[in-house]
Amino acid sequence: MKDFKMSSKTLDGLPPLREIISDHQLSAKKSLGQNFLLDLNLTCKIARMAGDLTKHTILEIGPGPGGLTRALLYSGAKKVIAIERDERLSPALNQIKNHYNKRLELIYADALNEDIEVYLNGPVKVIANLPYNIGTELLVRWLTPTNWPPYWDSLTLMFQKEVAKRIVATPGSKAYGRLALLVQWRCNAKIVMEVSPQAFTPPPKVTSAVVHIERLEKPRYEADAKVLERVVAAAFNQRRKMLRVCLKTFSNDIEDILLSVSIKPTQRAEEIGLEKFCALARKLA
Repeated sequence: MKDFKMSSKTLDGLPPLREIISDHQLSAKKSLGQNFLLDLNLTCKIARMAGDLTKHTILEIGPGPGGLTRALLYSGAKKVIAIERDERLSPALNQIKNHYNKRLELIYADALNEDIEVYLNGPVKVIANLPYNIGTELLVRWLTPTNWPPYWDSLTLMFQKEVAKRIVATPGSKAYGRLALLVQWRCNAKIVMEVSPQAFTPPPKVTSAVVHIERLEKPRYEADAKVLERVVAAAFNQRRKMLRVCLKTFSNDIEDILLSVSIKPTQRAEEIGLEKFCALARKLA
């Protein structure tokens, strides 16, 4: 692995990001959830959190002016496919593309409306400083494909710290909910670093965190994905109510079904672990 300490010049031979932003008169758009990461030492650290990149195609959503993109390519990524909605950023991104001998492929599209899989082949890692306004929705889509395992091997993603805590939360905590169960049913997840607001331009009002998620070849416990998703959504939609109330629309015998999988009908969703939710989904299926 390379030494990523910066000298007075940039580590990859390209101009400093602040200079590029100034030259092209770029600014982050709040409406697009943009917050630019300009510190290449920091973006290289994020790239390292994803492991060896040399055998993978890297999918990046929302590259902005290319701070993380440069780090991924400098770290030896076989190829980076970057999905960017804001075409104002094309001069900065094209500069990176040319510098790295076209190992960077740029697609100008809305990631929520684009069939991303058509651009991918071979093993894939997703690494991104996700726009705050679409981060959770993209994560849920990556976690709920039609078939499992999905096209990606791992996700290394920047979120607001509050969202990151929800991903790794355990039963009994306030952060525990649908997102934690969706992730932990099929993946291993951990928070690998926190990032202060001052690292961004403009600085957001909250601390961010990078979460590394590695897929499992099969879910931890057997359950039908659609049934489990419906059960978990209903249970946490009214998280302060007892499960016999939250889930009464699933069956007239919901109390007996809950008891059959060792769940007290008076318990609340935040008290129930993944294994029991899966057992409940199997019963209701």
